[in-house]
Amino acid sequence: MSSYFTDLAQQYIGGEWRPGTGSWDIIDFNPYDDEKLASITIATVDEVDQAYRSAARAQKEWGATNPYARRAVFEKALRLVEEREEEIAEAIVAELGGTRLKAAFELHLAKEFLRESVHLALAPEGRIIPSPVDGKENRVYRVPVGVVGVISPFNFPFLLSLKSVAPALALGNGVVLKPHQNTPVVGGSLIGKIFEDAGLPAGLLNVVITDIAEIGDAFLEHPVPKVISFTGSDQVGRHVATVCASLFKRAVLELGGNSALVVLDDADVDYAVDAAVFSRYVHQGQVCMAANRILVDRAVADEFTEKFVAKVRSLKAGDPRDPETVIGPVINSRQADALMGVVEQALAEGGTALVHGARRENLVEPSVVTGLPADSALLRQEVFGPVAFLVPFEGEEEAVRIVNDTPYGLSGAVHTGDVERGVRFARQIDSGMFHVNDATVHDEPIVPFGGEKHSGVGRLNGDTMLDAFTTTKWISVQHGRSGFPF
Repeated sequence: MSSYFTDLAQQYIGGEWRPGTGSWDIIDFNPYDDEKLASITIATVDEVDQAYRSAARAQKEWGATNPYARRAVFEKALRLVEEREEEIAEAIVAELGGTRLKAAFELHLAKEFLRESVHLALAPEGRIIPSPVDGKENRVYRVPVGVVGVISPFNFPFLLSLKSVAPALALGNGVVLKPHQNTPVVGGSLIGKIFEDAGLPAGLLNVVITDIAEIGDAFLEHPVPKVISFTGSDQVGRHVATVCASLFKRAVLELGGNSALVVLDDADVDYAVDAAVFSRYVHQGQVCMAANRILVDRAVADEFTEKFVAKVRSLKAGDPRDPETVIGPVINSRQADALMGVVEQALAEGGTALVHGARRENLVEPSVVTGLPADSALLRQEVFGPVAFLVPFEGEEEAVRIVNDTPYGLSGAVHTGDVERGVRFARQIDSGMFHVNDATVHDEPIVPFGGEKHSGVGRLNGDTMLDAFTTTKWISVQHGRSGFPF
C-alpha cells in the first residue's frame, strides 16, 4: 500500500499537517477488496474557517508576486508528478479502483494541465480603452478574485482537483480544496503535498477533508471565497449554484452528462465500435462525458450491434491492479446497488439485455441493453457505470431529436464517412462539446470545457480560466482636468 495513505491522512491548513478536530472519522477504503487505506478525523466548521482565513492572508503577497516567479512553482510541481508517477498511479488504483490504463490516462492529462498552468501564470493582460473625455486614460486590469473554493469528485480526483487548483493558484489566488469523501488522499492531501514540496508559500493552498453532515453549507457560505468551483452531480450543483447566487459568489459548475455516440449510415463500423466501447466503459463508465446512449442508424444496426456486443464481452473485469483488467470496481456499494437497479428497471420496462453483467461486491460487469421504450426515463438520465443503451434510429433528423431529448448537454460524438456531414450534425446538438469520428470522452488543456443545460455553468481550460478565476478592474486616469456641471 502506498505510503501516501499513512503520511497524508490529515488536514492541510495554514501550511501545517494536522488531524481534524471533528468527532468522527472518514474511513478511506479500497473499493475492490475493501482494504482500509486510512482513517481521517474530519475537519469542523472552525477548521474550514481557519483554512479560508489562511488562504486570504497568504494571497495578498502571492497576488502581488511577479508571475514569472509564480510560474516556477508549477514547473517544479510538474517535475514532482513526473518523478512520483508510479506511486501516484498506485494510489489511484488503490483509492478509487482505477485500472492501470485509467491511472495512466489520468496522470497524462494531469501533467498536461500542469504544463498549461505554467503558461497561465503569464496570461492576464491589461487593456487601455479610449475615453470620450479629453485627457482621460482608461486602464482595465485583470486581477485575481482572491480566494477560490474547490470541490472535487471521486472519479478523476487527481486530475479534476488539479484542473481548478493549479490555474487558480497560477492566476494569483489562494485556494481551499475539499475533496470527495471517497478519495480524500488522491483528490486532496496528495495535491497539497505536491505543492508544498514545489515551494508554494505556506497557507496559500489548504485541504479540508470533511463532510456536509459535519459542516453543512459552511464551505460555500464562508465570506472569504469569491468563487466556488464545483465538479459533481447536477443535483448537488443546483444547490451550490443557489447558495452562491444568494451570496453574490461566482459558481463554476462542471456537472453530469447523458452523452450520446451516434453512428450514421456511412460510418466506419469497426472504428465506431472501438470508439463506443471506450466512450461507455472507460473507468467503468464513471465519467461525466461517457456515452450512456449508443445511437445507431438501422442501416448498420445489425452489424454494429453484433460487433459491439462481442467487444464488450471481451472486456476483462477484475482486480484493477492487473494490467489486463479493463473494468475495475465502481466507487462503493451504493453505486453498485444503483447500477444493478438500472438494469433491472430497463428489463422491467421491456428492454432486452444483450449482455447482462453480474455483480461481485463493488465489481459490476458490463451490460448492454436494447429495446427500451422511447419514453423511458433511463434514456434521459445520467447512468454512472458500465451500462450501455443501444438505440436504433431512422435518419439524421430522428437522431438529432433523440440526442437532444435529455436535460443534459455535456459531450457527444458522431461517426460518419463525411466529416462535414458530421460537423453539420454536431452543430444541431445542444451541448458544450461534440466530437466528429472520435470518442465522447475528451479533455484538452487549452480548449473550453463545459456543458449546457443541466451539465453546468461556465467553462474551464485555456483562456476561460481567466473568466473563472480572475476579475476585471477599471482604473481611469485624468491627465488633464475634467469639467463638472456644478
